[in-house]
Amino acid sequence: MFHALSPSLPLFFGMDRSEQGNAFPEDHEPELKLPHLLFTETVRQLYTKIVNEWDFLKKSACQTAAVRALWKHVIHDPLAHVLAGETYLRNLHEKIMKDRHNNAREISGVILAVRTLWFDSKIEAVLDSLGGAAQVVLLGAGMDSRAYRLSCLKESDVFEVDFPEVLQVKAALLEEALDSTEHLRLMAKSLRRVAADIRENDWLEKLQISGFVLEKNTVWVLEGIIYYLSNSQAMQVLKIVGEKCTLTHTVLLADFMNKASTTLSSSTFHFYSDWPDHLLPSIGFSHVKLSQIGDPDAHFGLMHDPLNLFNKLRNLPRSVETHPDDGTPCCRLYLVQASGSPNQTVSMKAPSQCSI
Repeated sequence: MFHALSPSLPLFFGMDRSEQGNAFPEDHEPELKLPHLLFTETVRQLYTKIVNEWDFLKKSACQTAAVRALWKHVIHDPLAHVLAGETYLRNLHEKIMKDRHNNAREISGVILAVRTLWFDSKIEAVLDSLGGAAQVVLLGAGMDSRAYRLSCLKESDVFEVDFPEVLQVKAALLEEALDSTEHLRLMAKSLRRVAADIRENDWLEKLQISGFVLEKNTVWVLEGIIYYLSNSQAMQVLKIVGEKCTLTHTVLLADFMNKASTTLSSSTFHFYSDWPDHLLPSIGFSHVKLSQIGDPDAHFGLMHDPLNLFNKLRNLPRSVETHPDDGTPCCRLYLVQASGSPNQTVSMKAPSQCSI
């Protein structure tokens, strides 16, 4: 649904020009190789529909797919190119090349690359802890292709929830890609697409009609979604998921902006939480672990420079709202894993770098 940062904004919270300290290795030139499939008549027609009819929120799903495609040295996603489309691939490639030329500390797309890898790793770890069998619900799935690229989903029923027009175009693009490439196949045990708007009150009902079982262990994935919602809409979604902790083992994987981050575009970003590790226990979750970009579990070899934007923020207390060096707002993205089961007690864990 709302799967990336606004296309009108940088792909990370700021740009620090200096010696390049993360992202692309020196021997990796980010070539732009566009697959032939992008230029077939069917795919061109589908992307004409995206360009002409989708609003920027829906289009942001293509932007995220472009990051997965061009950061292929760390993200394996063979479907990302066709899901992103030529326009978004060319735009991101141009930004990456400009950043490399200017020796930027943060290369365009790095925050979304780290975010993708964090969600991938947490989904795999959670499913492993559950013995592999669980429901996985992607709220605002956009152009997500995890059902086709994560082998850890082989015993899981996957549900993708998004606007009907997004799911229709995505299904058509995937059909073209799967027909033209023999080795691509569904990795998940099953995949069901649920046409629904999570801002409305009927998305859970539609999810159940599609085969979702309330009493089964479930991993809820809210990647790049929650901050686009109003406060009331976001809290409604979080409370619905939190209520499931009383029925079965429930895991929430989500990213949250702090208040300063929403000022990047007050017309785009609405919901924020400076303390999601305090918020979530109040609505039903018993265990919460919070990370920031650059923490040990949110690094992935892409954050070597101690002076890059994210490492500088990690070393400041989360209560600090402006950076003492330059007075700029401390824009943070929190990566949060929360869980709960019947009869569990509350436990909050935050990394030591993020002192409260």
